[in-house]
Amino acid sequence: MADDPAKPASDFLDQSEIDRLIAQTVETQAPKTAVLGAPPVPGSALKIEPYDFRNPAFLSEAELRRLRLLHEDFIRYLSARLSLYLRMEFGLKMAKLTTVTYSKFCESLPNPTHLSLFKVEPLTGVGILDVNPRLALTVADRLLGGRGHSVKAERYLTEIEIALIEDVILILLEEWCGQWKSEQELHPLLIGHENNGRFLQTSPKDAIVLALTLECNFGDCSEQLQIGVPYYTIEPVVKRMQARRQKDTAVAAIARRAEWQAAYDRITIPVRAEWQALELSVREIASLRIGDVIELPPAMCHETRVLLSGTPKFLGTVGLDTDRVAIQLTRKLSAEESSHAKPDGRKVP
Repeated sequence: MADDPAKPASDFLDQSEIDRLIAQTVETQAPKTAVLGAPPVPGSALKIEPYDFRNPAFLSEAELRRLRLLHEDFIRYLSARLSLYLRMEFGLKMAKLTTVTYSKFCESLPNPTHLSLFKVEPLTGVGILDVNPRLALTVADRLLGGRGHSVKAERYLTEIEIALIEDVILILLEEWCGQWKSEQELHPLLIGHENNGRFLQTSPKDAIVLALTLECNFGDCSEQLQIGVPYYTIEPVVKRMQARRQKDTAVAAIARRAEWQAAYDRITIPVRAEWQALELSVREIASLRIGDVIELPPAMCHETRVLLSGTPKFLGTVGLDTDRVAIQLTRKLSAEESSHAKPDGRKVP
């Protein structure tokens, strides 16, 4: 019988059911893609870690720790030398030691400021020394015979003040170069000065800069001083220092073999052999008389303990060699067995 066209077919789906099935299929088959800023997909095994692309870590924590220790010595020596040169206490403290890009380092420079450009022979690259104008003017006043009171003026330095402050800057750079003297002999050279960091083009913008920030206390003046050195400048010296440390560590790790020295030939030490026989009460000991016989276990002869200078070192078997009593060493006692023995050779309970 033919189907009635007026009767609705039950095996056909309407539009709403088709849309619902398509939505379920897309949700099931769609890949779980992590979108930046979106919440994590439930059930996913994604591991998200923060990463600052503007300030990536150029050096490992261990390398920065070694450089920090090196610069702490530099700060201590520099503080003493400047105090003697200025005849007044010059306090220095490390505020920060980090690595940044050259463009970010230049952006962090204040304005106005005094920037000294320097080279370190025979290395390549140009370093930057940023001195706060108030600190520079206070130091210049002290060099001209003043009492070292803080100068409140916020202005650029004159040519005379720059010439005065450059003597102090050379001392600072000499001490900075001196911290690398165990690796290579370095010599600083001033090549110019600026008063605005926006016009500097001494390195590529994406070059890595090792930036050291110092807190300076001179009289009643408390300001900051920054040293920025391209990492490619000091990289050969740092690699040489790391290679030397690895070599020293490898040499120290090699255990030295014990060797007999001629001076040992005439050294004498007491040697004693004994047994841990048996235990008697005080009453039994008091009742002993001449001629009494104390029975000992036969296996005791194989447990003879040999003491060197009061310290048990060997086990052996006692016997006779012609007309002399001798001990054949059978085993060396371990360090733990020796340490658990009393001075008389008996074990500690």
